[in-house]
Amino acid sequence: MAPVGGVIAAELQAHQRREDLRIARLNFEILGTLHSEEFEVNTTTLRPGRTIELVESVMMSRGRPCLVGRAWRLATSDTSQVRVHHDPALPGPEAAEPHQGISRWPGGYIQSLEVSVLAGHAPGHGRGWLTNPYPMVDGEPTDSLIKLVGMVDTANGVAPVLDAVPGGHSFANVDLQIHLHRLPVGEHLGLETTSNVGPDGVGLTSAVLHDIHGPFGRSAQIQTIREIPPAQ
Repeated sequence: MAPVGGVIAAELQAHQRREDLRIARLNFEILGTLHSEEFEVNTTTLRPGRTIELVESVMMSRGRPCLVGRAWRLATSDTSQVRVHHDPALPGPEAAEPHQGISRWPGGYIQSLEVSVLAGHAPGHGRGWLTNPYPMVDGEPTDSLIKLVGMVDTANGVAPVLDAVPGGHSFANVDLQIHLHRLPVGEHLGLETTSNVGPDGVGLTSAVLHDIHGPFGRSAQIQTIREIPPAQ
């Protein structure tokens, strides 16, 4: 889901782009399997407006919709004199140590990541940084928003509170929501994650999102918790 989120975010950003608006919220609904093969993206403006727009992209695979992404694009203005945030900044990537724990997950995307963690990183409470050396689309420049959004879905896997092994539990997310109080910069995504599991098969991973200058937003993923049968 992570790189797919980056691709869809790029489509939402590029659609009838206006320099006086910027993406403030991204919402992804995962409708089915995201097949690693050819796909099609159709993007439309659901709610046009002078200062507020809602744009939607539908990803099609094997003739069926598999993901819907929506973005609220809001008018920008100079609010630098009143800016405020209350999330403390993470120590930078230079303060983190390389981490191999995420390598438990398969796939080329995971293999592409450079992962480092900070003091206090533990199951259910992640603190660390991600980056990778690749553009979102081969041969095309990738701006910071798309680069970092393309790694946010990793939040539920960097410090899971459950073990997705035989006899344990899987915790696939069915959505991803990202709220941005400013646009990020750079190529490093900082994650401070918290994972919670309810009593009835539903979990939640939420994260404060950071770049090298501090926090820039938050993400949330709702999860379906499933028992994995023990190995036979």
